[in-house]
Amino acid sequence: MIQGHGGNVASVAARLGCRPDEVVDMSSNINPLGVVPGLLEHLRQRLDTVMSLPEVDAGAAVAGIADILGIDAGRVLMGTGSTQFIYTACPALGSQKVLIVGPTYADYTSSCQMHGLVPDYFLAESGEDFQVNCEKLAKKAREFDTVFICNPNNPTGALIPHQELLALCKRLPQTRFIIDESYLPFAPEQVDQSMTRCTLDNVIVLWSLSKIYGIPGLRAGFLIGSATVANQFRRYMQPWCANSLAQEAIGYLAANKQMLAEFVNKTKMYLAEEMTTFRNQLDGCGASLYPSVTPYQLIGLPPGHAAEEICERLIRDRLLIRDCSNFHGLDSGYVRISLKTPEINRMAAKLFVSAVGR
Repeated sequence: MIQGHGGNVASVAARLGCRPDEVVDMSSNINPLGVVPGLLEHLRQRLDTVMSLPEVDAGAAVAGIADILGIDAGRVLMGTGSTQFIYTACPALGSQKVLIVGPTYADYTSSCQMHGLVPDYFLAESGEDFQVNCEKLAKKAREFDTVFICNPNNPTGALIPHQELLALCKRLPQTRFIIDESYLPFAPEQVDQSMTRCTLDNVIVLWSLSKIYGIPGLRAGFLIGSATVANQFRRYMQPWCANSLAQEAIGYLAANKQMLAEFVNKTKMYLAEEMTTFRNQLDGCGASLYPSVTPYQLIGLPPGHAAEEICERLIRDRLLIRDCSNFHGLDSGYVRISLKTPEINRMAAKLFVSAVGR
């Protein structure tokens, strides 16, 4: 069982003796605008679909996502979240030497360990705002058959520009690059170019509905790659791995592409304004704020403070943020805060400044 993710609201509420909805969860990276308009009502009307088996290979849902992304459906697989593909990547690709670009999401490491592999790491540095140096990465990555890259990255919020990433993948055709784009839809329009339309044989893209569309509980994720790569992963697919409501959700999204585009654009504009305001409110408190194109902010704590201490102080105020000390490449000097409503963001900034000022 994987431990250390954000969103442990139930356990915090139990500790405090309050209801879970009385705890403000800023530890989990979900769209602060909530769920796509109309989706929940559509799913309520389709609850009867759980009384029958879903389409065994999620063919209609795959076609729907391919239409949204503007790609060939033959390059797409649907699973129970992108997590399914993270944990089957090593056996599907026959990986022997894995490099993880970090500090990043822990499941890439856990997936390697599940299959008896010990990964190596290429770590971006705080002094460079956690931006990945692709020239240095290329020199190291050529020694590995598989590289995991989260782009934009979790928890740093840093983005490798599309052209730099594409050049890296072209430069090392014998190395497979698994590029997790779960947070790319949040990035500003000028830098949100996806690798999903890349047809290089060594590029595998993971794409998720969970974060941008606010539906992590549906467990709907996708893998996009060449036909050869798709067939390699297809060997590890189980029948009916995408549930009925998840497939219904895709159908709704594909039928409402204009509304979907407007929702994503509204999200981008909201985050641009709120992130600026939030960072301004933390200015002067002694914390380090790293550039982010995502809905979350990685914060380097002022000297003399530790993540566990700050998180505990905020928990007393019924505010949950992410302790980043268990990310490989980070330590107890970092926390992550995910934006919510303007009112919550203002409250969180005030509480955080107070906590680090004590």
